[in-house]
Amino acid sequence: MVCFSFNEMNTKKTLIELGLGQIISLLFTFLAFSASEVTRQGINAPTTQSFMGYLSLAIVYGGIMLYRRPAIKVSNVKWYNYFLLAFVDVEVNFLVVKAYQYTSLTSVMLLDCWAIPCVLVLTWVFLKTKYRLMKISGVVICIVGVLMVVFSDVHAGDRAGGSNPVKGDLLVLAGTTLSAACDVSEEFLVKNTDMTEVLAFFGIFGTIVAAVQISILERSVLKEIHWSTETILLYLGVALALFLLYSLVAVLIQTNGATIYNLSLLTSDMWAVLIRTFGYHEKVDWLYLLAFATTAIGLLIYSMKEKDEEKQRSGEVVSEQRKFLDEEDGESLRSSLIVAST
Repeated sequence: MVCFSFNEMNTKKTLIELGLGQIISLLFTFLAFSASEVTRQGINAPTTQSFMGYLSLAIVYGGIMLYRRPAIKVSNVKWYNYFLLAFVDVEVNFLVVKAYQYTSLTSVMLLDCWAIPCVLVLTWVFLKTKYRLMKISGVVICIVGVLMVVFSDVHAGDRAGGSNPVKGDLLVLAGTTLSAACDVSEEFLVKNTDMTEVLAFFGIFGTIVAAVQISILERSVLKEIHWSTETILLYLGVALALFLLYSLVAVLIQTNGATIYNLSLLTSDMWAVLIRTFGYHEKVDWLYLLAFATTAIGLLIYSMKEKDEEKQRSGEVVSEQRKFLDEEDGESLRSSLIVAST
């Protein structure tokens, strides 16, 4: 039985979380437009677009770690965990940006919805997160809002774009599935270790992986690019947006989890329509506005707390995760003692 009272809802905290989610959604929309614009210019270098973002994370948060070195507690997380997280994230960006060469902007943004059921399953299996009726209802309402967009007359023409829509859609689905795994892994890390450490190592390993991939796949492409002022500014804008996106996502995932992050991204398609409406004076279909309102209601419902059980369950999950890390560290210590004794 779901027990809920509006009096128990921390309105200010919930509104801040929802606002943070929409800032992230806007940044995601900007990145989608930027990737589409780079592709339109004939530049086929998807990893290059994300390289500067990883580099900025490495410089800023790596510098903070060095400055705060005595104050930062060394975590039990092994370096290869950060490497795997960064490696998969680089491939996610590669697959999704690559998809813009074959399918439309709208298709990419709509197919991102696949991340939601993936995140729900992964958090349930690996993080032991329990979703009750209130949470599931919020997810369903959010998805209904996106389905309204799919059936809109405005989208009917846009979805037909792309040289190979099927291939593009498959790339998006593959990237979205890997992205869900990244989000759940990041949720585990930021809730059990220092966030600065997570972002620093994520940026360092992301920079290394991206640099190697660029040297193998995109070196010849970069030599042919005409680096105009517009192109340079576009890449710098992408780097800044990625830095802000990864930083804010870490905060949102730490406080609310990976699911609310992916639900917040559902509004990115609506933001794209508003940008086209006011920036390019395109006509907007009324169904978009209804879809935006529906998704917002779903986010609000999902953000509501079901009495004190939510905090209790969250505390139990974090305790189990920290216990796992302590056991792993204890096992490493025992192994070291055995080696030393021999």
